[in-house]
Amino acid sequence: MARIIDEHTDPATLTAGEEVLFSGVAYTARDAAHKRFVEAADGGEPLPVDIRGAAIYYAGPTPARDGEIIGSCGPTTSARMDDYTPRLLDMGLKFMIGKGKRSPAVIDAIRRNGAAYLIAVGGAAALIKSRITECEEVAYPDLGCEAVRRLVFDKLPLLVAIDCHGGNILS
Repeated sequence: MARIIDEHTDPATLTAGEEVLFSGVAYTARDAAHKRFVEAADGGEPLPVDIRGAAIYYAGPTPARDGEIIGSCGPTTSARMDDYTPRLLDMGLKFMIGKGKRSPAVIDAIRRNGAAYLIAVGGAAALIKSRITECEEVAYPDLGCEAVRRLVFDKLPLLVAIDCHGGNILS
């Protein structure tokens, strides 16, 4: 049976291949937002959200229909963020949620920083949407669907793909 985790869970307690249910806060961010995060950090500016100890979900949700919390919200291919991810992990990012393989630099940064990479099932946007209980746009509204949103999940089924101990089910 999958155990329930949240953004406060210690990644060191997770093992590659483990099924988990994520119930907690994650911020959506794709490559455009990641680029802005790194540019802000390089310029000595604060990020619009505190990523220390946070989870980022690689997604760009579509607009919600009337009466809905969020539109379609499936995972984006994680490799698109690989140029920026080591820097964010070094800044304290704890969890990444997406789909697909990661670069050697990201894998090294996951180990170095005691983080974890969790994968969601691609093509399961309806299931994922049903597990989101809150959605609030918090940064970069000019990016449209790629704006940063604060999501609250209730038991989102995920798989630990890369753990901080060197385990990697994708290699």
